[in-house]
Amino acid sequence: MKVIAVVGMTGSGKSEVARMFGNRGFTTVRFGDVTDEELKKRGLPLTEENERPVREAFRKQYGMAAYAIINLPRIDTALKDSNVVVDGLYSWEEYIHLKEYYGDSLVIVGVYSSPGMRYQRLGSRKVRPLTPEEAESRDRAEIENMNKSGPIAMADYTVINEYTFDELKKQVEEVIRRVK
Repeated sequence: MKVIAVVGMTGSGKSEVARMFGNRGFTTVRFGDVTDEELKKRGLPLTEENERPVREAFRKQYGMAAYAIINLPRIDTALKDSNVVVDGLYSWEEYIHLKEYYGDSLVIVGVYSSPGMRYQRLGSRKVRPLTPEEAESRDRAEIENMNKSGPIAMADYTVINEYTFDELKKQVEEVIRRVK
């Protein structure tokens, strides 16, 4: 069985790529679900302003590998029935934690989109839209505080999400063909 971790900056299209894997039979484990669940427990809306302190609190409690640690049981359970696609691996430490645990069964798929394209997408999305200033602030926080760039640099495959959906889909289908 394989664990495919989709990495990239916010707005690059990670969730869309993960959905494509899901449509091909992979079980999706979205790391951010634990943040969403915590916000619901607190009675807070899903906004960047509310999400960031929750993400940072989890990392303070569990270390920078927090989301890998918290989600490991979900991944292991899903692996009993199918390959898994992880949406939202962020930190270098999460990458190392999963790599040490799953070894060669872990495959990293990077999704690249330019900042301008990502900020345009983030401004128009229905859930948790971000202004260009909020998106840039999140980029800086994720690179400087969350060690997000390491897993992106270590991608086994990289797809470019700058053009049409069909072009992205062709690239992802080729990756799926190679990893199955």
